[in-house]
Amino acid sequence: MTSDPSAFDLSSVRAEFPILARRTYLNSCSLGALSKRSERYLDEFQENWHDMGASAWYQHWLSRIEDLRVLVADFWGSSAAEVACLPSTSAALAMVGESVPTGSRNKVICTELDFPTLPYQWMVKPEIELVVLESPDGIRVDPEQFEAAVDERTLFVATSHVFFATGYVQDISTLARIAHDAGAYCIIDGYQGAGQVPLKLTDTDVDFYTAGPLKWLCGGPGLAYLYVKSELITQLKPRITSWFATTQQFDFNPSGFEYRPDARRFEFGTPALPTVHTALGGQEILDAVGIDQIVNLNNELTNHLINKAHDSGFKIALPELEHRSAIIMIPHEDPISAVAYLAKEGVIVDHRPGFVRISPHFYNIKEEIDHCIEALASY
Repeated sequence: MTSDPSAFDLSSVRAEFPILARRTYLNSCSLGALSKRSERYLDEFQENWHDMGASAWYQHWLSRIEDLRVLVADFWGSSAAEVACLPSTSAALAMVGESVPTGSRNKVICTELDFPTLPYQWMVKPEIELVVLESPDGIRVDPEQFEAAVDERTLFVATSHVFFATGYVQDISTLARIAHDAGAYCIIDGYQGAGQVPLKLTDTDVDFYTAGPLKWLCGGPGLAYLYVKSELITQLKPRITSWFATTQQFDFNPSGFEYRPDARRFEFGTPALPTVHTALGGQEILDAVGIDQIVNLNNELTNHLINKAHDSGFKIALPELEHRSAIIMIPHEDPISAVAYLAKEGVIVDHRPGFVRISPHFYNIKEEIDHCIEALASY
């Protein structure tokens, strides 16, 4: 595999993902396919555990965490010093929330289209005024709505890069500007963004961005990444912490805590090492294909899906082209039963209230989309 489009070999990419030989798999926005490379790294992790026990921490596993940190930073356009590894997006959001002092600012702006874990972080804090913006069409929330809601009391604009149930891609640079013009922070839940949309975080000016390997990065559950803008890192002192967050990690001195000078000060204890290894495999494959090529392939697949669905009589409400991702929602009266029927036909997709959700990725082919839509139409 290579990021050179002229040398791209789809068959070799597909051979990396065993599920594609067993199922028509079109559910990457729920869980990315597991690769053979990830399995090899997981085998390596297990062999080191069998062979070395805890000694593998020092000779192998700590360096694997740093290998992944560097790859993630390169992929989403930051320095490795701006990347923390945490157990989940919920943990990353909580870490940010417990790192930024409120003072006279106690207002957080979210939207009704965000994944619930994002507004939940603020909903349970009685000192926070949570403002949830409504969508005018069930697909998007306009930047002007954020601008109208943000004021001198706003602490965070906290929203998604890609809305999980509509596939709408927000302009996070504009959202960062709106937040900063009012003196607020901008935190972006990018779990549905990283791996399917181009990213250079240092150009967006967002303050915090969280993503992880579960979905489009094909690395599995149990891990998340948190970007913290470099100039903010030493200004913030998290009120929840761990032994991974201190410069004296292996001194085991209960009275000697000192925050690390980089984003590792936001880390939340021992990371899930099996997922570190599977995430490395997935990330290496995406790096080899290249995000530009992934975007082009996903656009081709998504356009084919839309056309096939229209030809089959489905009515789809779509984001504008420049805000469209590889998440396509097909309205359905009984999406739960439809998804169960498709599973019996060997097609793996997902459902959200009122919709069958289909999400092709770069390793899929048009024939798989045809199979999916034809089976759905027959149901």
